[in-house]
Amino acid sequence: MPGLVKTPPEAPPLRISMPETPTQRSEPVNTKTPSPSSLPKKPPSPSPSSRSKKKTPETPTNPALSEASLDNPDLGPFLLKLARDTIASGEGPTKALDYAIRASKSFERCAVEGEPSLDLAMSLHVLAAIYCSLGRFEEAVPVLERAIQVPDVARGPDHALAAFSGYMQLGDTFSMLGQVDKSISCYDQGLQIQIQTLGETDPRVGETCRYLAEANVQAMQFDKAEELCKKTLEIHRAHSEPASLEEAADRRLMALICEAKGDYESALEHLVLASMAMIANGQDNEVASIDVSIGNIYMSLCRFDEAIFSYQKALTVFKSSKGENHPSVASVFVRLADLYHRTGKLRESKSYCENAMRIYSKPVPGTTAEEIAGGLTEVSAIFESVDEPEEALKLLQKAMKLLEDKPGQQSTIAGIEARMGVMYYMIGRYEDARSSFESAVAKLRASGERKSAFFGVVLNQMGLACVQLFKIDEAAELFEEARGILEQECGPCHQDTLGVYSNLAATYDAMGRVGDAIEILEYVLKLREEKLGIANPDFEDEKRRLAELLKEAGKTRDRKAKSLENLIDPSSKRTKKEGTKRWPGLGFRI
Repeated sequence: MPGLVKTPPEAPPLRISMPETPTQRSEPVNTKTPSPSSLPKKPPSPSPSSRSKKKTPETPTNPALSEASLDNPDLGPFLLKLARDTIASGEGPTKALDYAIRASKSFERCAVEGEPSLDLAMSLHVLAAIYCSLGRFEEAVPVLERAIQVPDVARGPDHALAAFSGYMQLGDTFSMLGQVDKSISCYDQGLQIQIQTLGETDPRVGETCRYLAEANVQAMQFDKAEELCKKTLEIHRAHSEPASLEEAADRRLMALICEAKGDYESALEHLVLASMAMIANGQDNEVASIDVSIGNIYMSLCRFDEAIFSYQKALTVFKSSKGENHPSVASVFVRLADLYHRTGKLRESKSYCENAMRIYSKPVPGTTAEEIAGGLTEVSAIFESVDEPEEALKLLQKAMKLLEDKPGQQSTIAGIEARMGVMYYMIGRYEDARSSFESAVAKLRASGERKSAFFGVVLNQMGLACVQLFKIDEAAELFEEARGILEQECGPCHQDTLGVYSNLAATYDAMGRVGDAIEILEYVLKLREEKLGIANPDFEDEKRRLAELLKEAGKTRDRKAKSLENLIDPSSKRTKKEGTKRWPGLGFRI
């Protein structure tokens, strides 16, 4: 994570540092997962006397004496050094945690009233990092919230550094808890402090802007991410040589954002420029990774021959540099499998899938669980597209099992659970589908993605599962919430929004709320006639449904509510499972 002040050349790149003097502080490097290895690694003190001093503050026979000793201004630095030495010696973070807690208490008690103590702020940063290394992220949050209250930014760069470091570390901790909105808020406040101290064009501001842009991409806030990435690119252009590695990294991120927004031509332009910069710097593996991304764009543009050429180039480099069983090779196999499936070459597609699964089933040492889970998820999408939902489900279950104990993966797991819900729905296991969607929705709410378009789509899917289980009231609530989100994020004319309108109208009709159903269908037909055109086949179905409802509205209103099967197709005598196959044409689509 970018720092606020420049690290001295001789200083090691540490995340948290306990300075020798109040005026010399090393630059904090904020990473996503604080760990003991990121703390300063000093050799344990060989002095027997210092070892005997370790036990002095924790004498169990006289706790009052132990508390009183915390008033000694020399004890805080000593205990903090013990905490750092304990981590460095490999004795484990539990003992270091005790030292860090008591060090923070000592600094707190010795602080001069009205004078912010930077030593206290730094000790709290260390304490929070130890909590995180133990996986106790919830306990790290109040520690860091206290730490950011200590510095006074107006007092100069040292205080600004402490405040910036605290906000960024708190953002990382919220990220590990899956609370993306709080995480981004902390990063943004850290960025504002950094800009206030260094100015808007400092290279370190550019690094923080990039970090915040990546966080916004994860939260699917692509407009904000694009704004930050453009600012990063401008700063790096001003301070770096043409075709620098920094500019190449910025362009790769910008390409990802453009691709997510559907601007494939701009994404391709950024990737080509990034590739040229990497070639100029001799980064062959990075060039291969960019070739994969270029292949993805070509495939989105249906330029399949060019996509195959890009994938094959990347495959050749990965095999020669990383070995034939590396996950990078498997990821290219998956992309080729998807491409050949799209072009109707199912035999080639299946062959590449099998090659990828061979690598994922016996991963080489050093392969992370996240890499395997991501690969399994991509392969499952291919099985889903060839109408093999049971096999897709097995792969998704394996992927979720790999990630369930990993911190910071809540949003990824939620996405997998949503996919599993779709699979369960396709094979008629509606109760399982509802449970999967419900779990995904809970995780997305907790992670702050309740306003994203993806969240609206998942709510719609969960509503469809509730419809199949005849939980009509619950379905109506879900469709209503999905409508509000998708109207805001996608607009009323988007296909996902129109689908929710249709689902909600059908649900209202099933509940006997014919007037509300008529109002929605009239609005949808007006949208189609005035903005979208009437060529869409859904138009005639919606027009017919509206005519039926208007005719029925002229009768007595104490009618018996229709079942959803008869509502969708009154003349249909199909079974429930067969009947669902007609729903996509009438708005009930997943």
